[in-house]
Amino acid sequence: MNTDELKKFYEGKTVFVTGHTGFKGAWLSHVLLSLGAKVVGLSLEPKTPNDIFVRTGLGKLVSHNEFDIRETKRVEELMKEVSPDIVFHLAAQPLVRRSYYEPLLTIDTNVIGTTSVLEAVRNTPSVRSVVIITTDKVYQNKEEMYAYKEEDSLNGRDPYSASKAAADIITQSYIHSFFNTDNYGEKHNTLVGIARAGNVIGGGDWSEDRLVPDIMRAALHKDGEIILRNPDAIRPWEHVLEPISGYLMLGLRLGEGEKEFSGPWNFGPDESSWISVGEVTKKMFELLGKGTFKIIPDKEKHEAGLLMLDATKARENLEWVPKWDIQRTLKETVQWYTLNQSGEVPMEEFTRKQIREYFNITESV
Repeated sequence: MNTDELKKFYEGKTVFVTGHTGFKGAWLSHVLLSLGAKVVGLSLEPKTPNDIFVRTGLGKLVSHNEFDIRETKRVEELMKEVSPDIVFHLAAQPLVRRSYYEPLLTIDTNVIGTTSVLEAVRNTPSVRSVVIITTDKVYQNKEEMYAYKEEDSLNGRDPYSASKAAADIITQSYIHSFFNTDNYGEKHNTLVGIARAGNVIGGGDWSEDRLVPDIMRAALHKDGEIILRNPDAIRPWEHVLEPISGYLMLGLRLGEGEKEFSGPWNFGPDESSWISVGEVTKKMFELLGKGTFKIIPDKEKHEAGLLMLDATKARENLEWVPKWDIQRTLKETVQWYTLNQSGEVPMEEFTRKQIREYFNITESV
């Protein structure tokens, strides 16, 4: 990853980010600001006062717009008004277990919301580069010792996974129908990529039914005990800054008109970070100096027991390589939460510090 190249490309550009009040969208927005971009955000209100968006005062640092991405006309009006160069679409209903209780909301948000953004892009001539973020859960998961590649079949056993697979397929249909690379520079000037990442962790995520937020809630506010549904489930864990660096590199290549970068890309960690829920829990307990868990399976709501990504394409073509191993990832994550709880330092300052360390950005940026 060449940080100087990223800064040269993004500095001064207007970047439209959906889902900027969410965990990953907020981190992406902070990185873009560190690179000198102007960020226009569109999202619903943050979920809790402890979310990274609130704790870092991000709403005052970006152009903050708060409404539903399913409001297609408003999305298009806003995009035309701000005339962005680049669009990153992250807004979603992102929780597997919640999708069992609210399947219609999940499908509507993730499918219609994505289509709204693509329609707005189609009618906004300024946009040169689009990255649609889906998930590793779009693949037809056979739960075998196999890392999924971009060309593998998509599917979804639960409403969340199915909705993201549908959003992914719709994006591919828009690429073929409206943003076809064969017509680039003649009928249109926009290139679209799709990013699929693994289990992303880091400071400032307080979502329900997610392992790291559950551990931190228990450690900081309760007796330190959490419930694990499936401690043997293996996931590709990575710090939030890892896939974000990939999104930025993909956005850059698309923005420079490199047609071969259109389409889907996996961003997953090295094999050393493909570890079980139970192992992650124990490592975090060690860092926290406290914590216990009990196992209460939930067999009614399916969750994958094994899921791995093959990111060879990104490594070889984007020169994207994960920087932090699982131990460093967990250390940085725990430090963010504990400092947020103690109030020792302003969290915008500490968040930017982690970004500078990861991207090797100088203090002056």
